Parts: sequence; C-alpha cells; structure tokens
Amino acid sequence: MPVRARDIPSASPRSGAVSAKARPSAAEAAEAARRRMADPAYRIDAESRRGRGAVSNPTGRYEPSAREDFDDGWDLDEELYRLPTEVTIEKPRTIIARNDSPDLGFDRSINPYRGCEHGCVYCFARPSHAFQGLSSGIDFETKLFAKPSAPDLLAKELRSPGYEPKVIALGANTDPYQPIERRFRTTRAVLEVLDRANHPVGIVTKSALVIRDLDILRRMADRQLVKVAISVTTLDPKLARRMEPRAASPARRVDTIRQLAAAGIPVTVLVAPIIPAINDHEIEAILQAAHAAGAREAGYVLLRLPHDLKDLMRDWLAEHYPDRLNRVFSLLQGAHGGADYKAEWRTRQTGVGPFAWMIGRRFEIAAARLGYATRSFRMRTDLFSPPSRDTGQLSLF
Repeated sequence: MPVRARDIPSASPRSGAVSAKARPSAAEAAEAARRRMADPAYRIDAESRRGRGAVSNPTGRYEPSAREDFDDGWDLDEELYRLPTEVTIEKPRTIIARNDSPDLGFDRSINPYRGCEHGCVYCFARPSHAFQGLSSGIDFETKLFAKPSAPDLLAKELRSPGYEPKVIALGANTDPYQPIERRFRTTRAVLEVLDRANHPVGIVTKSALVIRDLDILRRMADRQLVKVAISVTTLDPKLARRMEPRAASPARRVDTIRQLAAAGIPVTVLVAPIIPAINDHEIEAILQAAHAAGAREAGYVLLRLPHDLKDLMRDWLAEHYPDRLNRVFSLLQGAHGGADYKAEWRTRQTGVGPFAWMIGRRFEIAAARLGYATRSFRMRTDLFSPPSRDTGQLSLF
C-alpha cells in the first residue's frame, strides 16, 4: 500500500503543546510505542533501513509541523529503496567547543562531524540533530555534516593570544572515526595539528579506523600527549548488529584495543552505555576481555535518554525486544527517581537508587579484581607550542 506525506500540527517545545500533566505513564508510553511500531505508515520498512540503527524517523522537536504518512487510495506497488547517506559541508566559524560541566573530565572538545553513520540507536547525541531541523531518528545517521575546515580553524584558535592548553576531547559527541572519515580524513588532519603543537588529546571511538593513525598516535604517546578510549557495548555480535549496525564488531574493537596497547598507547575501555535487561549482564565479561587485550583504565555510563531519544529507544525495543520494553524502562525509572532520564550533574551518567548502586558496585569490584588503574592517566600540557603561521614566504636562513 503506497503512502503519501502531509503536514500536521507538531507538539514541539516551541508550540507549547506538551505539558507535564499530559505526560503519559510508563505503561502508556510503552503501549504507545507498540502501536506506533504496528503502524506501517510510521515504522520504516526493514529492507529500506537495512544497516541502520533507528527504526523510525519522527519529526525534529523544534519543527512547527510534523509529517504524517497516509494511504492516498492508489493501490499501486511501489519499489522500496535503501536510505542513502548524504553529507553536507559545514563551515563553522570556530571548532573548539567549550563546556563547564562538573561531571566531565574535559572542558573543551572537537567534533569533526555532525550526525553519525554508525547508527547506534542509543546515542545521546541524536537529539542534537533537531538544531539542523532534522530528526534524531534515521536522519541522524543518514544526513551528516562534515567540517573539512576543522584543522585550519584549530590551528588558528591554538595561536590565539592567551590560549591555555588543556586536554581536548576528540569525539565527545559523535564518533570522529565514523565511516565518512575514510573519505574526508578530517580527524587525521586535526591530529596532525595537535601533534605539531604538542597539544594533549583524548579520543573516544568505537571504530577500528583509529589504527590507521598509529603513526601519529605513537609519536604523541611518546610525549604523553594522547590516550584512546574504545567503547565496547557488548561482546554479542548479533546484539551489536541490531543496536550499532555500522560500528566495528565487538571482536574488532577488542582487537583494536590490543593493537593500540601493543603500540604503547594508553587505552581505556568504556562499558557504555549499560542498558538494563539488554547488556548489563556483560559488564564483567567486557572488562575481562578488554583488560586481556591491554586496556588499563575503564569507565561506564548508564543509558542516557535526553529529549526524544526516549521514544526512539522505545520504538527500537518494541521492534527488537518487545518482551523487555517494560522491564528496561522500569529499571531506568528506578535509577532516575521515576523519570525516564534526569540530566542532573554527577548522577546523569550513573543514576541513583538500588539498581544503579548494584551496577556501580559490580563494575568497581570487577575492575579492581582485574587490576584496572584507579587513577586516570595524566597527559602533559607543558610541551605546548602554538602552531606557526604559514605566511607562504620562504625563509631567508
């Protein structure tokens, strides 16, 4: 049955159509997700979204109107199509983003790309696509933005008078080594600038592509200027395929840890995110596999669901694990004082309450038993030297 799209009023934050009184209960929200996913006009066909993580593409939360599919009455067969990846060149004025969050280990970061083709359904960065007028669903992983000017902007900012060097987080929002990095090589160019400036950097990725840049990483590691965190969400390849379809397989991530460690690069494993009733039983196994591969620091994050990511996650669970949907959100709400998620400093990444406490103790006990470091590796800032300005003139000497 073919469908067409039409505009309908949107219950966006700007419209004021959503109120706390209208917020559904957990059971009502779960049932609403089941109804949405039973509607072929809402659910994206499995063949069309093959290789994608999200199963739906709701309207961005800031849009004044939503798109609704409906049967136009024409009983014609329509050919399914695969959702392509589109890349738009972004031209930002600056590239170093600043934050004052007390529960983050850095105050500045660089993200060479917006959106992420890895398609991790749980990605906390998905709602940021609303600022481009796009959906946090399929749009986030198919409509990407690249910043090829990032290296030049970085060099300019590092030359600014009074710049004080501190660790830059590379990939704090979206993965700097996602598939389009093979084409744009922006992350490598950023590392080259940091390498020349003797500037420390912490990289977060779940991609094996980071091994491509071992030459740069080795040089920086010799000067205590780099460490790499590899996110390992599960060791189950089937689960990984469903929730992070274009990221490296679990086995390749563990092997990436092994190669980085063998090259002398400090490696952290991130057991993140921990999703109750989905992968929380793997905490100890992931820590053991990563430690055996050479990781010496470890961290974890409980699933975070800001903004419309709550409904995206419900849609995904209704599609792939309908029998666990209620259980997952029951445990999450127990860790966030009855809400699906609370963005409160210091507890937003770990939660509170009995379940969150149990997760934390399991992680701590396993990490201590395996011998993970209790203190974070410190990188040097005293070697920093601002990049020289390329004037295009030849030297006289």
